[in-house]
Amino acid sequence: MCACAVPLAPGYKILKESREIRFTPGDMPEVRLNAHYTLKNSGTTNLEFIDIDLPDEKIYGRSDLRVEWDGRAAKLVSLPEEYHSSASSALRMPFDSAWKRGQVGELAVEYGFRSPADIGDRITVGAEDFHLGSRGWSPALQPPKHFLSPYPRRPDVTTFTVVTPNGFQALGGGRLKGRKQSSGGTEYRFELQRNDLTPSLLAGRYVTSSSGAKASGIVFWTLEPLKEDPRAAGEKIMTVWKALESDFGPLDKNIRVPHIVESATLREHVEGEAGPGAAAFPGGVLVNPALLSLGLDSDTFQARVTHALAHNWFGDEVYFGRFTALGLGEGLPEYATIVAEEAANGAAGRRRRVTEYLRDYDDGRNQAEENPLGVSALSDPPEQRRIALAKAALFFVAVEDDCGEKPMRDGLRELITLLRGQEVDYDTLRSQLEQSCGKSLAGLFRVWLNDKGIPPDFRTRYEGPTASARREVHTVPNSLN
Repeated sequence: MCACAVPLAPGYKILKESREIRFTPGDMPEVRLNAHYTLKNSGTTNLEFIDIDLPDEKIYGRSDLRVEWDGRAAKLVSLPEEYHSSASSALRMPFDSAWKRGQVGELAVEYGFRSPADIGDRITVGAEDFHLGSRGWSPALQPPKHFLSPYPRRPDVTTFTVVTPNGFQALGGGRLKGRKQSSGGTEYRFELQRNDLTPSLLAGRYVTSSSGAKASGIVFWTLEPLKEDPRAAGEKIMTVWKALESDFGPLDKNIRVPHIVESATLREHVEGEAGPGAAAFPGGVLVNPALLSLGLDSDTFQARVTHALAHNWFGDEVYFGRFTALGLGEGLPEYATIVAEEAANGAAGRRRRVTEYLRDYDDGRNQAEENPLGVSALSDPPEQRRIALAKAALFFVAVEDDCGEKPMRDGLRELITLLRGQEVDYDTLRSQLEQSCGKSLAGLFRVWLNDKGIPPDFRTRYEGPTASARREVHTVPNSLN
């Protein structure tokens, strides 16, 4: 039993970790990050370098990078060519002399974010507010290139300090441990346990509104006072939140009530789109002014907030790669909105949502050629993306129909629990659902992910035999192109 503590390969541990995030507002706002690590070479050999994955310069607007090792400036070099495809944003920090086994070292990494190209669910930086998503913005220390080398895990406790101008409010991961105000600004200190959700951070000069009692209502943070009573809209959002918690498990012990937070610069989170937008962060949803202007009770506001809330489970708890970011990364949240609709309005509400997705799918097929769902991506043209988004939601309805409501939702809950913080693909999902459902789903996955069109038996189930036959005749020409 003691063998597990014996190192099997080169590697190192993070003994201590802290980060300071400082926001400077104005015409050229900037978010500046300082990360400090105490590291120990705990592996089998001396190390000549450390690789550090960093935020993309263009997407995040990363600038002014500085790195120190044991208090001295360190140089960074590009990775060898063979590593570029898997770690294109990583850089290598060579040591002046080998980092010996058992030796402890101090690493400091500092950079700023200014004018990011991707103002979406990863990062927003405005004149009076900012937001950093749940991954991608902080340094990620990489293990040595050895198949047995483990990733350096974050320590039992990580401290995050957020410094803002006075009058700002801030949210962060973990627990708020203290707040201190001075003439130089307000310092918020958050403490993150190892098993807590990966942190996101946001702050702004917000006006607070609540939809109910402080302990039970949705909290709204907006840049101007709300012009409408948030209680009715807040009750609908809280119903969705409770349904998601019930079916897919509590999100995080530190999140008591969800926040709806306005972001002045947020665009629609789906690539290539603009307008009314919403994006998830652990424990809430960012909304842009265009969405907020539609009204809290509008169907569009409620639908986009509901979808973004579901991303708390399918996007923050587990995440997805390029060819699953649409089918799983958007399809699972859409399925979750159907679950929430059923909780609120029963089987009739579920059926209504399914027929709406079928209509969206058919309308999309009239405008563009369909790509198989299994290879659809968020970078596809908007017309094709519309088809895939509708089909992805219908795919999960079909899985639930075959699997059963409780086994399906139990399986997804188990998936989130077991693979928290990891990437999930279609094979991983199928394996988990087959275990929960007690049957093979290979044929169903193959048809829905590889073939074009909607299976006739699914149409018959939701539209009836006459409508199903009419739709299939209409869509056959597209599937043969």
